[in-house]
Amino acid sequence: MISFVKRAALDEKKYDFCIENSIQSRVYAFSWYLDIVADHWDVLVLNDYEAVMPLPWKQKLGLKYITQPYFCQQLGIFSLTTISEETQLEFIKKIPSKFLKVSLALNSQNMLIAQQVKKNLFVQLSKNHETLCKNYSKGRKHAIKVAEKNQLIVAETSLQSLIDIQKKLYQYEFSEEKLQKLSMQLLRQQKGTILGIFKDEVLLGGALFVLSTKRIVYLFSAFTELGRELQAASYLLNYMIKKNENSQLIFDFEGGNIPNMGKFYRSFGAEEETYSLVINTLL
Repeated sequence: MISFVKRAALDEKKYDFCIENSIQSRVYAFSWYLDIVADHWDVLVLNDYEAVMPLPWKQKLGLKYITQPYFCQQLGIFSLTTISEETQLEFIKKIPSKFLKVSLALNSQNMLIAQQVKKNLFVQLSKNHETLCKNYSKGRKHAIKVAEKNQLIVAETSLQSLIDIQKKLYQYEFSEEKLQKLSMQLLRQQKGTILGIFKDEVLLGGALFVLSTKRIVYLFSAFTELGRELQAASYLLNYMIKKNENSQLIFDFEGGNIPNMGKFYRSFGAEEETYSLVINTLL
């Protein structure tokens, strides 16, 4: 039986156990993560937390609607064992009608196909760096060599310094407050790292990476014009791939829908996965 459970009544231990050990596990779905990025959220639960579906929602003018939070690419259904497409569809049908609008991204391992399908790119890190590099494009290999000749340095930096670069050079809407809170929690739990690329002690940019038991997520990044010229992003991503070679981790670029970014990520030999966006016309 699938039940609707409010956040306040959720058994966090059982819920997080399901997320951690699910076939579809994603860091975005943990209770502590959603508590930060979602304004509100409740859950659909199958039996005794055998499968769960978090429902992040907002309220405007008294109307409640389900929407994907920032910094939360894939949610959907998470199950301890394989569940049928029929059961997954039952989850969708169980979304309460009080949510007058639904726009929710499932994860790539959910079988449901909705009206919109999005792309995500990733690299399996199970091989050594030399082997992984063979899948890099010729242009990406050249870019990394350029960066190495520029004697770039990788070191920890502050999230605020990256946010300042982002706000100055990019037109990307995000919640700075939520990102700061998320970053603090990730660092506190040792589930994240913030790395910068420096040239002669000048910050060229960097990124916030989420470190989960199954994936490294390229969550937030920003690079200066000089950083782009000196191939700082290529250098940093190659650094993280090399650092985690010969592991069972997946390096998750968390993107691929914007053509230029998709081309950039594919140049690292990235594979493509797709995930569906459920909208309210399915209900």
